[in-house]
Amino acid sequence: MSKPVHTTNCFDTFIRVAEDCPARSGEEPPPRAGQSTVAGLQYEMIAHAPYKFTSDDVIFATSVPGRDLGAKATKSERSAARAAFFSRGQACMRASSLGKRYGWGVHADSEGRIAIYAVDSKRYQALSRDSKLTQTRAMRSKRR
Repeated sequence: MSKPVHTTNCFDTFIRVAEDCPARSGEEPPPRAGQSTVAGLQYEMIAHAPYKFTSDDVIFATSVPGRDLGAKATKSERSAARAAFFSRGQACMRASSLGKRYGWGVHADSEGRIAIYAVDSKRYQALSRDSKLTQTRAMRSKRR
């Protein structure tokens, strides 16, 4: 019996910023104590290659197991680590600080590849009004 594989991928979806997001424009996540944060790593990965990666790709690459693999890991080692990581459910891009704190909406295309758009951009506004997309919001930071 094989373990189920969970996914964070979504398709034809737009994740708008959280209702309580303090950012009024897209902000690049700053480093903390001289180190990139998970949000910073996600921003770098998506902003420099829009629609190249799926949510699963980004979530895994910016997770501790993904970062610990290093450049010398073989394809089979990466595959095994990824399968182990997704054998349990993982938080999706709705839980990312990009949409909760830094003002970035996340668009997933029909193939599940993602890109980010600043909340104050025309593209963000167009995507948020697109009735062909599933519309959702990033998770709130605080309870109501």
